[in-house]
Amino acid sequence: MRKLSDELLIESYYKATEMKLHDDFIELISLEIKRRSLGHVLKASS
Repeated sequence: MRKLSDELLIESYYKATEMKLHDDFIELISLEIKRRSLGHVLKASS
């Protein structure tokens, strides 16, 4: 996941939730978003 751009990571999160993929996978994406301090992006688009 570290090789994904920030934008692609965020898009992946939204797509994974939209497709109702496994919660563990969504959690991995979410943790990477938090690690990169991008949580504000998710809150802003909610």
